[in-house]
Amino acid sequence: MMHTVISAVANIWTAPDSPRPADQVMLCPTVMIRDWLERMTYDDRLGLCTDNVIQTQVLFGEKVLVTGEQGEWVSVIVPSQPSRKDPRGYPGWMRKNQLKKISLIQTQSDVMISKPAAFLYKSNGEKEIELSFLTLLPFIAEENGYLKVSTPLGERFVKQTDAAHVREQKGTVEDIIQTGMFFLGLPYLWGGISGFGFDCSGFMYSICKANGYSIPRDAGDQAKAGKDIPLDAMKAGDLLFFADGEGKGAIHHVGLSVGGGKMLHSPKTGKSIEILTLKETIYEKELGAVRRCFSEKEGDK
Repeated sequence: MMHTVISAVANIWTAPDSPRPADQVMLCPTVMIRDWLERMTYDDRLGLCTDNVIQTQVLFGEKVLVTGEQGEWVSVIVPSQPSRKDPRGYPGWMRKNQLKKISLIQTQSDVMISKPAAFLYKSNGEKEIELSFLTLLPFIAEENGYLKVSTPLGERFVKQTDAAHVREQKGTVEDIIQTGMFFLGLPYLWGGISGFGFDCSGFMYSICKANGYSIPRDAGDQAKAGKDIPLDAMKAGDLLFFADGEGKGAIHHVGLSVGGGKMLHSPKTGKSIEILTLKETIYEKELGAVRRCFSEKEGDK
C-alpha cells in the first residue's frame, strides 16, 4: 500500500534496530534534522556508513510503498529512487509515524523547493516545518508573494522566492552544473539526499532529478545509466566514476565533470562539496568510467 511521507526529511534505515542514541531526534514525525547534524560527532557521521546505519532518505510528500510491519516500524520501497536492490525502488525501513495513508490532491503542475532549505507556512503566516531542496508540492495558486500548495498536512504556503515551477523541458548541462554549484561547502552526509547534506551519489541523483533527468540512487547503478563515454572524451556534464584497483575494481565514488579537468563532488565524511582538479590526485588514478546521462539535444554538444 502506498503511503505519503509527512516528515521534512526521513531516514531510510537499514533495519529497525539501526538507530543509535545520537539518532533519536530523527525518529519523530517532526524530525530535528539540523539538531541531528549539529550534534553528531565525526565518528557518529562516519558510523552511518561503516556501521551500515542508513540507506538513503525520502522527502516530505514523497510516496513510498509499505511492504511489511514490525511494531512501530514498516519496511518500505521508495519507487522514485531506482535501485538494483529491488526492481520496484530503494528498500529499507521507516518509522510508521512518519507516514500517512493519504494521497495529495493532483493539480496541473508542481512546484519544487529550489533553495537548499525553505519553510512551509500555515495560512496565518506561522512557520511550520523546514523543507529540503527538491521537495515537490502540487501547486494551487499564487497569493501575495506566496505559492499555495497541497501537502500531507493540508493546504499550505511557500514563498515564491523559495520555490520554482517544475519545468517541462529538461535542463541543459549548464543548468545541471549551476544547480550543483549552489551547494558548494555543504558537508558530506552518508545516505544524504537532501539540501541538508548529500553523499556522492545522492548529490548526483538530486541535481539530475532537479533538471528532469532520472538516474539510479547509488553510484554502482549510476555507472550503468546513460551512454558510455571514453575516458579521454569526457566533457562538462558527464558523470565520472572512480573505482579501486586504479579504476578497474568496485566503484566507490561519483562526481560531475565541470570541464577543464575539474569535477564537482561530495567527497566523504569530514569533507564538504567542492570543485576539484583531477590532475595528480588519487581520483585521476582511479577514474574508471564516464557516463553521459543528459540529453545532448537539451544540453551542450
